[in-house]
Amino acid sequence: MNEDFIVSPLPPIYDVENVKILKALNAASRALGELRGEIKKIPNSQILIDTISLQEAKDSNEVENIVTTDDELYQSSIEFDNVSQAAKEAQNYARALKLGFSIIKEKGILTINDIKKIQEIVSPNHPIRKVPGTVLKNPKTQEIVFTPPQNHIEIVDLLSNLEIYINDPGFHDVDGLIKMPIVHYQFESIHPFYDGNGRTGRILNMLFLVHQKLLDIPVLYLSSYIIKNKADYYRLLQEVRTENKWEEWVLWMLKGVELTAKDTIIVVNNIKHLMDDYKIKIRNNHKFYSHDLINTIFKHPYTKYEFLERELKIHRHTARTYLNALADDENKFLTKIKIGKSNYFINEKLLQVLKNR
Repeated sequence: MNEDFIVSPLPPIYDVENVKILKALNAASRALGELRGEIKKIPNSQILIDTISLQEAKDSNEVENIVTTDDELYQSSIEFDNVSQAAKEAQNYARALKLGFSIIKEKGILTINDIKKIQEIVSPNHPIRKVPGTVLKNPKTQEIVFTPPQNHIEIVDLLSNLEIYINDPGFHDVDGLIKMPIVHYQFESIHPFYDGNGRTGRILNMLFLVHQKLLDIPVLYLSSYIIKNKADYYRLLQEVRTENKWEEWVLWMLKGVELTAKDTIIVVNNIKHLMDDYKIKIRNNHKFYSHDLINTIFKHPYTKYEFLERELKIHRHTARTYLNALADDENKFLTKIKIGKSNYFINEKLLQVLKNR
């Protein structure tokens, strides 16, 4: 049945620093600290942003029942016009995430106008709601689960309050890792846009951790945790609205941070070990070895001549020679495929690491 409720301004009127939450916070903080340390072992962190962000995009879209395959996901990075709408939306999600990251690095704050720019990439042409009628339904029963704020002025006022909460550390003096699930709940409950709220809200999770200096780059992707526990995710969000169950929601999100950080550490280590293996073998077998070459074929699981031309500043003929040599090598560093009239080179071993995360 539809539960009517009022979205109250932040901070919540609840003790979010009780013993249970602080214990969960310690475990999540330790795991997050370990992840930050492991990330620093990758010489070029852009590799992680470019690769793992696409997996997050795929998972976040899947929460909304927008499904694409891993192969199509990475193919879309080189052939955007010739892939499914789901793959294009995953690319847009990754683009929006990178925009948000660049905004935080440049400005040190994250405003509602910034969030609007992010959402515009995720779901174009769906601005802040002005017309009443938006409701959220149970996808199985089509029963109305809740009705978010309908009045445009109320929505804008709540977003202004959220902006202060995000950027003013004195507004609610609790740990940033506890604030993250509060920010996510509030944004999803305001539901400010006609479309793209869920995906934008999940991007906001990662950006907020960077904003709070809990992560250096946005690579803690909670969407896979949400997919595995989708029923709990929606149930707990709703129970905060209807029963004020903040403790259960914050604990669930902190557990998600802990588990996701540990899973991401494994992925980061596997990528590093694979990079080290490629470095040694390519350096031994090919005179054209360079750090930039390694970075390029790990930033782009699907590589084409133009990537090497641009990033290594070499001629097309030289780029062709390098990539063909890596594909012909007995170690099979890359696999050459033809799509249409163009040749592409796949780092299949890297793709396997990403798929098995």
